Amino acid sequence: QVQLVESGGGLVQAGGSLRLSCAASGSIFSIDAMGWYRQAPGKARELVAGISRGGSPNYVESVKGRFTISRDNAKNTVYLQMNSLKPEDTAVYSCNAQVRRIGLWDRILDAWGQGTLVTVSS
Repeated sequence: QVQLVESGGGLVQAGGSLRLSCAASGSIFSIDAMGWYRQAPGKARELVAGISRGGSPNYVESVKGRFTISRDNAKNTVYLQMNSLKPEDTAVYSCNAQVRRIGLWDRILDAWGQGTLVTVSS
């Protein structure tokens, strides 16, 4: 009933930039927090950046000053602008949304996108 579709991943050289987008659709009443996670090969998934409905962001230390998370509540979309990319940023990036559904507004659905691969070459 709720789908998250990501776009914007790809291959980029170190120092380059990419912008990820994640659009939520379906029986959505509202969305609380949204975020971007990543998982590199052989490593645990980590929260890269999160943003509250009101727009307050938080970042993992390793991306502070390089990545910017933003959202458009009217479009149920979250973005991740990634600048000064490093090879260690290579991972599958997935978006997450805490969704309140129509008719079930008091229950939060933990929704995930399918993931998009970001590869940063040295």
